[in-house]
Amino acid sequence: MRYQLEKYVDPLPRMKRLQPMKKTKDGVHYEMTMKPFKSKLHRDLPATSLWGYNGQFPGLIIEANRDEPVHVTWLNQLPNKHLLPVDVSIHGLNQLPAVRTVVHLHGIETKPDSDGHPEAWYTNGFREIGPNFSRKTFTYPNHQRSSLLWYHDHAMGITRLNVYAGLAGMYILRDKQEKELNLPSGEYEVPLMITDKSFQEDGSLFYPSQPDGAAASLPNPSILPAFNGDTILVNGKVWPYLEVEPRKYRFRMLNASNTRSYRLQLDPNIGLQQIGSDGGLLRNAVGMEEIHFHPAERIDVIIDFSQAGGRSILLKNNLGQDADPNDDTSHIMQFRVTKGLKNKDQSLLPADLSTIPSLKQNNISTIRYLKLVGSSDQFGRPLLLLNNKHWHDPVTEKPKLGATEVWAFTNTTNFSHPIHIHLIQFQILDHQPFDLERYNADGHITFTGPPKAPAANQRGWKDTLEVPAANITRVIAKFAPYSGEFVWHCHILEHEDYDMMRPYIVEDDEQ
Repeated sequence: MRYQLEKYVDPLPRMKRLQPMKKTKDGVHYEMTMKPFKSKLHRDLPATSLWGYNGQFPGLIIEANRDEPVHVTWLNQLPNKHLLPVDVSIHGLNQLPAVRTVVHLHGIETKPDSDGHPEAWYTNGFREIGPNFSRKTFTYPNHQRSSLLWYHDHAMGITRLNVYAGLAGMYILRDKQEKELNLPSGEYEVPLMITDKSFQEDGSLFYPSQPDGAAASLPNPSILPAFNGDTILVNGKVWPYLEVEPRKYRFRMLNASNTRSYRLQLDPNIGLQQIGSDGGLLRNAVGMEEIHFHPAERIDVIIDFSQAGGRSILLKNNLGQDADPNDDTSHIMQFRVTKGLKNKDQSLLPADLSTIPSLKQNNISTIRYLKLVGSSDQFGRPLLLLNNKHWHDPVTEKPKLGATEVWAFTNTTNFSHPIHIHLIQFQILDHQPFDLERYNADGHITFTGPPKAPAANQRGWKDTLEVPAANITRVIAKFAPYSGEFVWHCHILEHEDYDMMRPYIVEDDEQ
């Protein structure tokens, strides 16, 4: 639904921190309540009905310190009727409550009962619970390096709807090593959650009930193969602006869109210095003219506005512009270098940021070849699968606790997929292209080039990565520190919901 909205008329909201309920010897305790609310997402748009953590979109930032456990009680006070169209033809959803939630803290290393398993869902007041539900309060040990994580809904078959309705927020984990670097901080460290949505003229969210040109035989509502909104929001505002001083700023960016990828660039291009990715700081800063940014990925960048006093700088999305120069989704937000310098910029951009030991020195116990496959269901709808397996098929990936494995993702579809593995941070080894046309003809892999090392800004710790079409992409990971059942999936939420997600089990031989 097209709704013309003027750009850069609303200031960027500064995301606030959630205050703890209490601190005890076993950590910091929070409570977060999912509930409906209304918010003006643009000056000229009527208030939009949303669902949010503590009635806000994005949810409040949870800030944690390394090795200090965090306990969050996630409460559901949502209505019984969904805000958006629910397809009940998948995953037996016709037998389940329409509104269910469970929270996954994306990028965290925690035990399975606090990981947000898709079938650990629950309804308002915990009146109904899923088969994997075991606790109301989740514990996050935080025994990992400083990084930007994010929390979002993960309920089986309706993740795309719950996240699109507003159930997403940020979690910043800090450590001493990063604090000693003297990077831009305080008001000069700015979290940016980037999403896309579409609106009706009354301000309500628009999400299609069926794909375009759907056959009469399709269920109604019916899941979409993908969804791109026509409007970009940052921190819950449509095309906002931020007034900045002529100095260095640190921007902690999250792509919280259902499907949309971005190719970020500044206009005029004053330069992006990427210092971190999903799992925290890179070894060194990497100067980038543009940054590819896929669903669920996080990037940490420094922008130096010191030579741009009095100017306006646009954060653009070149993917939108490549498709159509008039596409509004080529715009993200505006920086106005109009504030006076409060004091001298004492922050640094160090040459060396962090140490990242290579996992290639480990003993590799297993190499798994995992295919990304396109098929169709009984209604002729696209059905994307991992290794040709459905969610409910028996578990086939069972790494041993503490083992290092290589997972080789063979993408036999004709588009990229952002693959996320719960529990772990991994390292990308390489991408190698193959002849997809020949593969589709005879099932043989014929390489069309040598393995290609990841780009410099992809050589840190990752939990989500782009697996390009017609490529084998290899990652290496150590499966620790917890055993039990976790999941791996495509983070295009329309794919994850149907049926591009699989459980895997970390086995502990000593249990």
